[in-house]
Amino acid sequence: MDTPRSLLIVDDEETMRKMLSELFRDEGYRVWEAGSAEEALERVREQEIDAVLSDVNMPGKSGLELVGELRRVRADAPVVLMTAFGSVATAVEAMRAGAHDYVTKPFENEVALLAVERAIQFRALEEENRRLRVAVDRTASMGDLIGTSAAMREIFALVRKVAHSRASVLITGESGTGKEVVARTLHFHGNRSGQPFQPINCTALPEGLLESELFGHVRGAFTGAHAAKRGLFERANGGTLFLDEIGDMSLPLQGKLLRVLQDGEVRPVGGTQSTKVDVRIIAATNRDLGQSIEDGLFREDLYYRLNVIPLHIPPLRERPDDVPPLVAYFLQRHAPERSIEVAPPAMAWLKSQAWRGNARELENAIERALALSDDDVLEIEDLRAHDARGTAEVDPTERMLESAAEASLSLRDLEERYIEEILRRTGGNKVRAASILGIDRKTLYRRAERRARDAAKAS
Repeated sequence: MDTPRSLLIVDDEETMRKMLSELFRDEGYRVWEAGSAEEALERVREQEIDAVLSDVNMPGKSGLELVGELRRVRADAPVVLMTAFGSVATAVEAMRAGAHDYVTKPFENEVALLAVERAIQFRALEEENRRLRVAVDRTASMGDLIGTSAAMREIFALVRKVAHSRASVLITGESGTGKEVVARTLHFHGNRSGQPFQPINCTALPEGLLESELFGHVRGAFTGAHAAKRGLFERANGGTLFLDEIGDMSLPLQGKLLRVLQDGEVRPVGGTQSTKVDVRIIAATNRDLGQSIEDGLFREDLYYRLNVIPLHIPPLRERPDDVPPLVAYFLQRHAPERSIEVAPPAMAWLKSQAWRGNARELENAIERALALSDDDVLEIEDLRAHDARGTAEVDPTERMLESAAEASLSLRDLEERYIEEILRRTGGNKVRAASILGIDRKTLYRRAERRARDAAKAS
């Protein structure tokens, strides 16, 4: 269960303090009270406070002076000021003092609730972006390899352990998970980093051209071979050859590759002389090579030559903790001149997505949002317009209804679960939840009371 948000209410009028305390407690806040700025400063030294709601005019230190003191004691706690002098001058003075917002007395309850909620969201946004910067810094030593999940930490540890080895590595994972990024990281963190890194996609070329690319050819070896050409094995000599999508290589070419790996020699197409090469092989595939072997599509002896060190990259949907640092990295890559942040609800939405195209699809979504939005904060609406293939996004309502039908949920169960989810996503804020649900806040309270009665009867 999420920790309740905490609020300090500062006002020398006890009646106002009690009224506001009751209002915010009803919204799920933990509330403390202070009758003066001096008492408020003692409170923030003792308690973890998410926000402060303070009157401006009080005996002793004013609310404006309190803001200045709080910036020295608890700079991360945003302050919303209440003033009976709703003038531009008061607002400007409050903002200059460091207040996040102000409300003018008398005010509607919803105005105070929303002002405090916005202040807490702002604090959460700042904290999230600070955490993201730390996360990106923590992974900077691994180049473009980004992640903070347990799975990625295991990959980092394995990369560090085997980067200096000559052993072949087989990287498995879905398309878009970053297999080439891992391969490059292995190369550039090893003792071959000063030598060539030669990548090739085994699905990108027909068999004949792929053979020529790998092994080279002599002049006249085939029609159009007007000059001799060194292959990737020779060009990668002393370094690393990355064979992407090795599972798509034809069986005849697999046999020729196996011979090179066994002998350490490469013979160009049409040639009679072999050349010794010292090349580390890193291969990658999104296929199940075990199944391909059973189906007669991949050589078992080649598989064991390549799979000396297996390295699997889980799909992004299985490691949502990697989404925030990846987002921060993509923001830096595609908008280095802009100071862009992602609103907490938008980040939560990003973490909840399946990302069928993995990190590649996530990067596409961020790049597109940056191109379409002029704001400094990306919201959910900026990110969800279309999927990475440029087609309309799968309707989330449709997915929800399909799941509900499969579970044979009643209309009442579906309604109750949806209300619970909206309350969870809004942190228990009934004002925002009621607005999203399109119902009155009192109706939401009645629904909550009904759920409590039903739960009591069930127990």
